Amino acid sequence: MLPILYSFRRCPYAMRARLAIAIQERRVELREIVLRDKPTAMIEASPKGTVPVLVLPDGSVIDESLDIMRWAAGNACDGWPTATDMALIAANDGPFKHHLDRYKYADRYGVDPVEHRDAATVLLGDLNDRLLATGCLGQGPQAMTDLAIMPFVRQFAATDRGYFDVLPFDRLHTWLARHLGSALFARIMIRPAPWHPRDAATLFPLCEDVPPAEA
Repeated sequence: MLPILYSFRRCPYAMRARLAIAIQERRVELREIVLRDKPTAMIEASPKGTVPVLVLPDGSVIDESLDIMRWAAGNACDGWPTATDMALIAANDGPFKHHLDRYKYADRYGVDPVEHRDAATVLLGDLNDRLLATGCLGQGPQAMTDLAIMPFVRQFAATDRGYFDVLPFDRLHTWLARHLGSALFARIMIRPAPWHPRDAATLFPLCEDVPPAEA
């Protein structure tokens, strides 16, 4: 019996969970959800109703993305998660995500998107500075620190690609492009149909010989 992962393809929190599961070669049953019609089984497992949600074979539930990343790491000896820069991830999940949401969904919050775009841009500049030394935020290009933060930078870039592309952050552009063009990213961005209880199980990650989906 495999763990069950409730996920939404474009959610950055779910994306970081899938990245960790894929890079550590964990195998789960993937259940893609529709945000406007969340399955009862997911709500029963995690009443807060947000993805990702991991239901383990013993019935225990992990419903925080960083905790799922730690579960995926298990006893890995490559710095997961002991060498992870949790302060940097906290800055991403706190101030940067705050401004990102209000930049991307300004109408929902009733705010000036440019104000929040500019505040988020300052924080991206800090990431660019950190990348100057090694090109990575953590100990390597696929360290937990990098994988935890990358989906949110991707979301910022996609909000207004023209704006992002002309920012004077060469290292950040290179770093993001490397992640988005990686085989790992292709593996986690498959396009499963929304899950229904009668469906056959969708295993994740797919075998390496399966052609990757478009990002």
